[in-house]
Amino acid sequence: MQEVPSPKLELEMRRGVLVLAVLSQLKKPQYGYSLRQALAHHDLPIEEGTLYPLLRRLEGQGYLQSEWRTDDGQPRRYYQLNAQGETLLGQLTASWQALNASLRGLLKEENA
Repeated sequence: MQEVPSPKLELEMRRGVLVLAVLSQLKKPQYGYSLRQALAHHDLPIEEGTLYPLLRRLEGQGYLQSEWRTDDGQPRRYYQLNAQGETLLGQLTASWQALNASLRGLLKEENA
């Protein structure tokens, strides 16, 4: 009988990749809703209560820049990576790829 994964453990694992996922979508300007749609399109839905604090934190840490725009009438805050954010994205991507390769090897050994 196959065990059902704990939702709490799955949530913890997911939290670890959200920063990388969000950064990956901010090479071009996005506002919150468009960013949520982009992530959901890649099967990575994110709650507003998680996304907006994350965006503010990343901006406060100096990885994003933001500006208010009223191009289509409704004011929206657009976020985009700055140079420091691009560097962080590259570093986290390399770390993720190394971690993913290690885990793939471990899981392959386990299933062999």
